[in-house]
Amino acid sequence: MKLLLILAFLSALSPSLFAAKPNIVFILADDLGYSDLGCYGSEIQTPNLDSLAKNGLRFTQFYNTARCWPTRGALMTGFYAQQIHRDALPELSGGGQGVRQSWARLLPDFLKPAGYRSYHSGKWHIDGKVLDGGFDRSLDMKNQGNFFTAKGNSIDDVAVKPPADEKGYYATIATADHAIECLKDHAANHAAKPFFHYIPFIAPHFPLHALPEDIAKYRDKYLAGWDALRAARFDRQKAMGLTNTTLSALEREVGPPYAYPDAMKALGSGEVNRPLPWTELNDEQRRFQATKMAIHAAMVDRMDQEIGRILAQLKEMGAFENTLIFFASDNGASAEIMVRNGGHDQQASPGSAETYLCLGPGFSSAANTPHRRHKTWVHEGGISTPLIAHWPAGIAAKNELRTTPAHVIDIVPTVLELVGIEKPKDWKGEPIPAAPGKSLVAAFAKDETIARDSLWWLHEDNKAIRIGDWKLVAAKGDPWALYDLKTDRAEQNDLAAKMPEKAKELADAWQKQADDFTALAKKTLVDQPKGNAKGKAGKKKKK
Repeated sequence: MKLLLILAFLSALSPSLFAAKPNIVFILADDLGYSDLGCYGSEIQTPNLDSLAKNGLRFTQFYNTARCWPTRGALMTGFYAQQIHRDALPELSGGGQGVRQSWARLLPDFLKPAGYRSYHSGKWHIDGKVLDGGFDRSLDMKNQGNFFTAKGNSIDDVAVKPPADEKGYYATIATADHAIECLKDHAANHAAKPFFHYIPFIAPHFPLHALPEDIAKYRDKYLAGWDALRAARFDRQKAMGLTNTTLSALEREVGPPYAYPDAMKALGSGEVNRPLPWTELNDEQRRFQATKMAIHAAMVDRMDQEIGRILAQLKEMGAFENTLIFFASDNGASAEIMVRNGGHDQQASPGSAETYLCLGPGFSSAANTPHRRHKTWVHEGGISTPLIAHWPAGIAAKNELRTTPAHVIDIVPTVLELVGIEKPKDWKGEPIPAAPGKSLVAAFAKDETIARDSLWWLHEDNKAIRIGDWKLVAAKGDPWALYDLKTDRAEQNDLAAKMPEKAKELADAWQKQADDFTALAKKTLVDQPKGNAKGKAGKKKKK
């Protein structure tokens, strides 16, 4: 408290005290594939994000956790989700209902003593209320089943009450509107302070809902199919230097991670739940699938348009040059096919509020080009994301690639190093465990590999570990497979049988991490809700 008073006093005396500290904006997409941006090989129009990449950095081997809520918890705390009860371990339940330990504070709590104000605009999906996490203002997009209404959302943790005749609402635009409103208020009333703004869009997560004018731009663009799209994106990626691997083979036997037969009936005869060769589909199926991809593209396009409005506001308020902007996705594109919320009307215009469409495994495979598999799996397609970093005042490099393996757990230590904050050793009397993330600041200056012991994954019994260029991975129920990612990020050449000692070395390392995380999580297991990795709440453990 004493430190806060001193900082507030100094800020009032000298606005320039905080001016040199960079503003931080972290933009997160939802279910965006590795190749869904123009600057990562896409045909989708994303000029604003492409411009950030052209004038900044693109990371080629940046990772998430394969799912929305574990990624968000890891991103905002710097810990693996399993360490903080936000995803399951072999011996412990966990997931979307898990409650973080009191020491697992979110980034705004550490930025506040340095004078920062923090804003949140978009999806939350972290336990607890937003303002309790250190944010000063928030739009919480709790309604993730209908992009065309504000019903169910919250402003500053208070439920909104949309008018009965609500019209013209679209969630992606509303997210940007709130972000811009916060930035304008900051410029008018808090200009002496730096800010952190977390902007997690829902797009392009299902249901595939988009504005008609955005869909029209892509309506017939994907009739050549997912095979042709994957090949075209892969060629552009090779030309950009984003990959030196092969293109992964389509796994025609791998469909959605969860089977919903009733959804297939509701969606009609155009739906396909396997990535079959495009030539094996009939005309109705090809049209239906191409339309879904067009809506997905429209959602990405609109998100980029709205990001452009946010960038324009940063420039208008004179903050653009000294704002570090990150952009990433919470997991790979999704192979899921389901029908929720208001259901699906086969007679309604695709992409409208009366429809409920999901991308599915065919075009999800294209969105994740050149990688293998999808969201929920921890093969490269499920965990690889673009990462753009743009900061004119702090990153001299322009249009450069960074090849160091990195992970969302690295964002907190990166920001704290840039701001000059040393993370405290305890929080309200509780010791804070050592966090696994590494600062990426050294990689801003040059293409330098950040030293670390390993990167580790577990989600719904899909597991993996990466040490150097070696990756050991197994889908649920499958044996370990070993890949050399230096030449095989497509995960096509399993070396486990040829190199059993290397496979065992990585398997032992994975188990050691799992045991360490379990020991940490068990210390605070009391009153954790039981639940599987899908986040379904159960009964609490008795004390």
